[in-house]
Amino acid sequence: MNLPRDTTAGRLISVSDYESGYPEYMKESLEKVAATRAGRVGKRFTPMTAEERQKVLEDYHPDWKMDQKRELKVGHNKGQLMPHEMVDQLEAHSIVDTSKINLDKIDYDVDIMIIGAGGAGLSAAILAHDNGVDPDRILIVQKLRLGDANSKMSQGGIQAADHPKDNPTLHYLDIIGGGHYFNDPELVEAMVKDGPDVIKWHEELGVLYDKMPDGTMQLAAGGGTSRRRMHSCKDYTGMEITRVLMDEVINRQIGYVEFTAAVEFLKDDEGKVGGALLFDLDSDEYKIARAKATILATGGFGRLHIQGYETTNHYGATGDGLVMAYRAGAELIHLDSTQFHPTGSAYPEQIVGQLCTEKLRGRGAQPVNVDGELFVYPLETRDVEASALIRECYGKDKGIKTPSGMLGVWLDTPLIDVINGEGTIEREFAAMMRNYHKFGIDIRKEPMLVFPTLHYQNGGVHINVKCETGVPGLYAAGEVCGGVHGKNRLMGNSQLDLYVFGRRAGIAAAEYVKTAKVGKLNLDHVDEYEKLLEKSGIKTERKSPMVLPEYRGKKTIEHHLKLL
Repeated sequence: MNLPRDTTAGRLISVSDYESGYPEYMKESLEKVAATRAGRVGKRFTPMTAEERQKVLEDYHPDWKMDQKRELKVGHNKGQLMPHEMVDQLEAHSIVDTSKINLDKIDYDVDIMIIGAGGAGLSAAILAHDNGVDPDRILIVQKLRLGDANSKMSQGGIQAADHPKDNPTLHYLDIIGGGHYFNDPELVEAMVKDGPDVIKWHEELGVLYDKMPDGTMQLAAGGGTSRRRMHSCKDYTGMEITRVLMDEVINRQIGYVEFTAAVEFLKDDEGKVGGALLFDLDSDEYKIARAKATILATGGFGRLHIQGYETTNHYGATGDGLVMAYRAGAELIHLDSTQFHPTGSAYPEQIVGQLCTEKLRGRGAQPVNVDGELFVYPLETRDVEASALIRECYGKDKGIKTPSGMLGVWLDTPLIDVINGEGTIEREFAAMMRNYHKFGIDIRKEPMLVFPTLHYQNGGVHINVKCETGVPGLYAAGEVCGGVHGKNRLMGNSQLDLYVFGRRAGIAAAEYVKTAKVGKLNLDHVDEYEKLLEKSGIKTERKSPMVLPEYRGKKTIEHHLKLL
């Protein structure tokens, strides 16, 4: 096995051989990482026992900080434990003054409205069309631009048990174990059985998955999995799949509107969801959308920054769909559980919190501490891996401090080329190379500095295998839903979740609208929720849903208002 060498001198590369992109004071630690690298090649760190995993979770995982959660005081999920940030959104007044909304003027009148244009929403639109709904009777409502979603930002890959030595039963067991047995078994069964067909569907539409020289799928390992079943498109997997689905939606001339946020559902006089109240971000005007069936695909809540963590999530991931669904009567599940990805960027400061894909560890990168020591099996489940990184930084004081005071550990990426051959990083991790190269860091020569980052909303709206929410006329798919992943998600299963349940939602909604009718629209459920807030003794000036996050400080906002 060849280590990286200076081709002119024939010697091992050290930190002194190139200009480092890290601060000078980190050089001593970087030298230790380089010095221990050869000894760590092929070294297998023993995975934790079940007892060790439970202890590190209880001691260090953010989900186990009970003072960072509280019981919800309003609605049918009253008493359920959730992060303060999520409860703040649910225990809030609507941003809509219902007395000023004219529901008689219909701006959009369709059979199926899909709120959200990520992987789940795009898939739902395509399958609704495949199942007989005319494209001009489908409307995709997107808060930002078409395709702007966490789906597009996914890097590592998508799981599916389509290899001859793998099967959906093994995939099922991995998911159930990874979710700590809190998963909804029927949802998991549906997902793993649909998985191989999703990959086939993607390829038929034009997704270019990575292949071996013989044309078979290149499959990678993921944390907590018993087989290699990760399909990828380099480290642009979500981008590639979203590109193809967007093209399909556009080519089919399926209707969509951009920069338009859904802020409350509309119900009819029979209690069915009959569309949504939209807010046009360009004109600052409300629009009324009537639909026989509505599919909620708004994604997660990363931009609530649970416990102050940075996030990998896109700008529009504010948990707005959860608020709307809850006020409309949908049940929420497992929102006490949040996924913190083990390896978010800790340096450079400009990209703190951005994702450093798990695929890096799947291809051989190791998490090592300030002394260059491997301290955890690199492919523990994400919650355990993240807890071990936090423990190394704050429990054992073995982290590296950044100029802003943040702690992190090294992810030794040069090992990838050492183990798999020179050129592997450049070939398989183009996004990672580009992102770090902008700041003078060559991840073929230097490790990444990483720390856990808020990545995924494990819980959400409770659905069945048809994506029904229990509220007539309302379906949901993707990260906005809870149940399939239990209390912890494995790598690559979010991508599979999107397309399995997005497709199922489109099929179910297409069948529903064949006989569905919408009565007179109203916002009565929003007024009823206001009464529940009062009855529960909640006194607050908070309003929700949060359409977009606010990062300006008080002084900046006051200055802006003066200019206006």
